[in-house]
Amino acid sequence: MGQSHRTQKVADRIKVVVAQQLETKIKDPRLGFVTVTDARVTGDLQSASIFYTVFGDEDQRAATAAALESAKGVIRSAVGREPQTRITPSIEFFEDGLPESAKALDELLDRVHQLDAEVAKLRKGATPVAGDAPYKHE
Repeated sequence: MGQSHRTQKVADRIKVVVAQQLETKIKDPRLGFVTVTDARVTGDLQSASIFYTVFGDEDQRAATAAALESAKGVIRSAVGREPQTRITPSIEFFEDGLPESAKALDELLDRVHQLDAEVAKLRKGATPVAGDAPYKHE
């Protein structure tokens, strides 16, 4: 079942609030270059899932995850003030798998281009099996 218009609006607002908090208020040195990619809220507005990406290696990703976990209370209080809902949702952070998926897709496309180039090279010198006149003429 899809999200209602209200939950989508609340999720979009939460995404903006979290991004603003990470940019301006949270001054944790472990926090890397973070981009909030998506936010999803349950239908009863009880919990919010926030998806993010981090630019960097595995150590920077782990440090950023720890920094987000420690700043969860500050971020949740800001989320509770902002959208003016009756309930402040609990927040969970999830690292978005989009960059890895995009990288895997790029590698597959590169492989396809290589194979296409090999086929084109083989096609240049190829001649039809039936000779110059492949169709019967009666």
